[in-house]
Amino acid sequence: MFLGVDGGGTKTAFCVVDTHGEVVAEARTASIYYLMQGIDIVEPLLRQGIDEVCDTAGVSADQLTHAFFGIPCYGEISADVPVLDALPGRILGPVGYACGNDMICGWAASLGGADGINVVAGTGSIAYGENRGRSWRGGGWSELFGDEGSGYWVAVKGLAAFSRMSDGRRPAGVLADELRAELGLATDLDAIDVVVNRWHGDRGKIAGLSKVVTRAADAGDPAALEILREAGRELALHVGVGADALGFEAGETVPVSYSGGMFGAPHVLAAFREALADGPHAYDLREPLLPPHVGAAVYAARLSGHTFTPPLTSRG
Repeated sequence: MFLGVDGGGTKTAFCVVDTHGEVVAEARTASIYYLMQGIDIVEPLLRQGIDEVCDTAGVSADQLTHAFFGIPCYGEISADVPVLDALPGRILGPVGYACGNDMICGWAASLGGADGINVVAGTGSIAYGENRGRSWRGGGWSELFGDEGSGYWVAVKGLAAFSRMSDGRRPAGVLADELRAELGLATDLDAIDVVVNRWHGDRGKIAGLSKVVTRAADAGDPAALEILREAGRELALHVGVGADALGFEAGETVPVSYSGGMFGAPHVLAAFREALADGPHAYDLREPLLPPHVGAAVYAARLSGHTFTPPLTSRG
């Protein structure tokens, strides 16, 4: 059996998959995103989730075949990598495992572990792909100077448009009214108080405002529409670069998929699709096959050399 662990920004999801690719157990814990609370939170949460999912599956941890741990921010703080790599071994004992960035979970899930590229656009954004043994990562440079097309990026663009609408630098639209209502503003300048002072620039709370931008776009607000379309184009840019980096040849069709809440906005997905159609490669854009924690287990199987029969990519 194969253990998959997907550490997200709000929760950590665990699953055990059998040799046929069927999910036999799942569990949830709090997030192992440790940058705010410290790396010491990771091991207890992993131990809690592994104990629970193994109990549900009716196996002990040392009976697992292989495991993969998708950890937020893995690889982005080089000094933490050996510490994180060692943690699962204290729980699993002799079982083989690997750790990596949680973007790998999204890729393996969306494409069923097959070669190709996956783009994630949730609170942040990142892309990952594999092809013939090569791997590539793009984006994911944090909300301060990256994460283009993400929920945070869309929200900040929306707040910037709101400020311009408020003081007359661009025509007012539905977006302004939607943000006033969402933030409960007595005056427009109170947006500074809410986002900067009360929220202290909280990444998740700000990213949540992307839903307001999406509502305004659905109502026809030109500024909101352009923000979402630009988001789709930015996300598609990752794919073209990744296809070249991974060595996909001219005329070869590149499998592509996506995950994350921003792709639930039709304007983002449509712009993403249109930008790919205008790109230098031929792309096979696929809907995601599996949730990310199942993708982590699929990747664990791939690392151990196991092939599912029939392949997960052929399953409905």
